[in-house]
Amino acid sequence: MTSDNATRVPVELGERSYDIEIGSNVLSGIAEAIENASPGARCVIVTDTNVNAAHGETLRGHLDEADIQHATIEVAAGEKSKSWPVLQEVTDKILELRLERSDLVLAFGGGVVGDLAGFAASIARRGMKFIQIPTSLLAQVDSSVGGKTGINSQHGKNLVGAFYQPSKVLIDLDVLKTLSEREFRAGYAEVAKYGLIKYPDFFAFLEQNYKDVFSHGPSLTKAIAQSCEAKAEIVAADETEKGQRALLNLGHTFGHALEGYTAYDGARLVHGEGVAIGMMLAHQFSNRLNQCAADDVSRVEAHLKAVGLPTRIQDIPGDLPSVETLMSFIAQDKKVKRGALTFILTKGVGKSYIADDVPPSEVSAFLTDQLNS
Repeated sequence: MTSDNATRVPVELGERSYDIEIGSNVLSGIAEAIENASPGARCVIVTDTNVNAAHGETLRGHLDEADIQHATIEVAAGEKSKSWPVLQEVTDKILELRLERSDLVLAFGGGVVGDLAGFAASIARRGMKFIQIPTSLLAQVDSSVGGKTGINSQHGKNLVGAFYQPSKVLIDLDVLKTLSEREFRAGYAEVAKYGLIKYPDFFAFLEQNYKDVFSHGPSLTKAIAQSCEAKAEIVAADETEKGQRALLNLGHTFGHALEGYTAYDGARLVHGEGVAIGMMLAHQFSNRLNQCAADDVSRVEAHLKAVGLPTRIQDIPGDLPSVETLMSFIAQDKKVKRGALTFILTKGVGKSYIADDVPPSEVSAFLTDQLNS
């Protein structure tokens, strides 16, 4: 039975609309979610080693109670599972299990599992239904919502994939209690992002209440719900990122380049940390272009530092990247159009905008200064 006090956030996409359900013990409502999505469906759980060990038996127990047939596909934890070989492994296993188009894929894990399982669902049998059950803060507020699925390439992050919406998103707050402090902080970077792109009142709320968020107080539920509402609003207006949805990539062009430079080595840099540094770089670059006041840059830096997130390229362990390496990854970014660089820049807290045709020479000079500072 689903928690009575669950918060529901609708994602309005016409016939592809679905709800995000947020609350404690939401996982117990999985049978109801499956019945609503596809009555009588069999399921395959796609998860990783860490999540399977911590929460796999709980999920399978709920399925057993409802007599729902299920199998589990486990992949290695970490960004490196978002790859061609692992995608092939997962898709082949789905076919080997003789699952049909009316059956369901359950993406049970963080952002990596959600992106991987969602993409596999989009291509197996030319499209199976799937339910997102995000288990990290980052996945709960960002990657599980909006239908972006995919894998990484040697040429850059998330360059192969599809827009493919889930049938439901179940956000269980209880699973966050097993997250490491580092992973929780990394997820918080995406929470802060929503305030910075266009919701300044939300950023001010986070500045006042971040300690309660980190102690799993009432502010955590509000932060997750408001993040999901913000993303749902933007996705509903621009599902396939032809315009304003690109604002959700604040900090990501720089951040993805840093992740590519580290070869997606989670020991050195996880996605949310890359986003945190990227958001700082976006504000600093905006200031360099006389778009953003220095006080706003300082305010963002103060908050990210207060929660323990990295804010400088030099905060990444190991050797520094070269400007040429970072520029090569930036040139492969999905927001590049006919070779012109597009960045999400800002005129201040909550005032981000899409900057087309940013001169590569300006970016290169900026990164040179950053690396030498």
